[in-house]
Amino acid sequence: MTDTLALATLDRIAARAAVPAYRRDQLKAGILHFGVGNFHRAHQAVYLDQLFNAGEDHDWAILGAGTMPSDALMREKLGAQDYLTTVVEQDVGVTAARVTGVMTGMLPVGDADAIIAALADPAIRIVSLTITEGGYFIDASGSFNPAHPAIAADAAAPEAPKTVFGLIVAGLQARRRKGIAAFTVMSCDNIPHNGKVTKNAVAGLARLIDPALADWIEADVAFPNSMVDRITPATGAREIDSLKNEFGITDQWPVFCEEFKQWVMEDNFPSGRPALEKAGVTFVPDVSPYELMKIRILNGGHAAIAYPAALLDIHFVHEAMEHPLISGFLRKLENEEIIPVVPPVPNTDLKDYFRLIEHRFSNPKIGDTIPRLAQDGSNRQPKFILPSTADRLAKGLPVLGLSLVSALWCRYLEGHSDSGQKIAFNDVHAERLNRAALASRENPMVFLDEKDIFGTVGENPAFRRSFAGNLATLRQHGTAETLRRYLDNRLLDAE
Repeated sequence: MTDTLALATLDRIAARAAVPAYRRDQLKAGILHFGVGNFHRAHQAVYLDQLFNAGEDHDWAILGAGTMPSDALMREKLGAQDYLTTVVEQDVGVTAARVTGVMTGMLPVGDADAIIAALADPAIRIVSLTITEGGYFIDASGSFNPAHPAIAADAAAPEAPKTVFGLIVAGLQARRRKGIAAFTVMSCDNIPHNGKVTKNAVAGLARLIDPALADWIEADVAFPNSMVDRITPATGAREIDSLKNEFGITDQWPVFCEEFKQWVMEDNFPSGRPALEKAGVTFVPDVSPYELMKIRILNGGHAAIAYPAALLDIHFVHEAMEHPLISGFLRKLENEEIIPVVPPVPNTDLKDYFRLIEHRFSNPKIGDTIPRLAQDGSNRQPKFILPSTADRLAKGLPVLGLSLVSALWCRYLEGHSDSGQKIAFNDVHAERLNRAALASRENPMVFLDEKDIFGTVGENPAFRRSFAGNLATLRQHGTAETLRRYLDNRLLDAE
């Protein structure tokens, strides 16, 4: 028997999957969330679902919002199933489905007036975001870019904003005029100091519009930093069919994810917050050690294996971890170059944390893909790989493995794998980077001269030497032999 996901079918679905113990009419939106994608529905929404199931904080439900075409599609799909989502959690020997119902609705994409009105509603006390690492208008140094065309357009027409930050600024302006306390802005994206980055974007845009408004935002609006973690692949026909076949549920956009999840957050919510600590969220005075650990070890690990796997025509992440050269490369890189420059984390052994990461990457049930890890490298490399490189260079430490990651990325951007298979890029700067990668065949330094990505790291003589040597080996001997030489300590810098 198969049931189409809807409020009316929950009683029947309850025989095959966990369903909400709360009613939709018991909920009231207290959070407006931008970016209702897979990660949000597998993470923040799941924590709230657990809290609501315990009978807690039903006035902290989610109202969705967005600005991208994908948000409009999500609204269409979720609206057709009463804004319910099936979340399938998987680990070795474990597969469990749950239906979450924490979203009360989703605002029309492109309707700035409706979104601003919702942001001005006193019931909305938190505005949260999962808009990806590339959505914050920051440069290679992590600074907000006020000259970005989208930001300039919102500054010129603040009454009709099109970006998330333009909408947030307009919502805060409306609250200020009405004497309503500011909402807290909570980033849930994988960016170091994501709260600070978000504050810089919101206040930076506000300063272009009204300096007094920017001063008020900087003084009165809270932007807690947080670290979020759960491996959540994209949804495709494979996941939709699997849910239907295994659980008898027809969901137009289910979420499949690993069993593990983590959320560490600074407790800075002047207008209140749900009691998320009762659902497993860790509140700390300073999230920096946790986010740096995760970004360097986990996200850096993903970035490290993405390109050698792609060059060897490997599609799934767990298959990459089954390849001894790739898993060996990751282990050597993490233990010798990345972990030694990660500062201590309270009550955490970093090598134990990495062993957990290895287990998670090796989970065959997740179906996480190499193309997902490889996408958006122009935003991910400067955040996940190059900071470790910069730290080691500043200490005079070798960067042979980290420079190999950059060389593998360059080789990937040539557009074909070692076997000659064409590589499909998913990066806003793909065309420019492809040109630079091809030009690096004549002069390897051309690729490092992409200043917005490599910054001062690309100017460092030791890094340039290691990068050139690794790239030459990749082109002469191929990916597998290059990894073999790295593992055998036979990979040398260019002379």
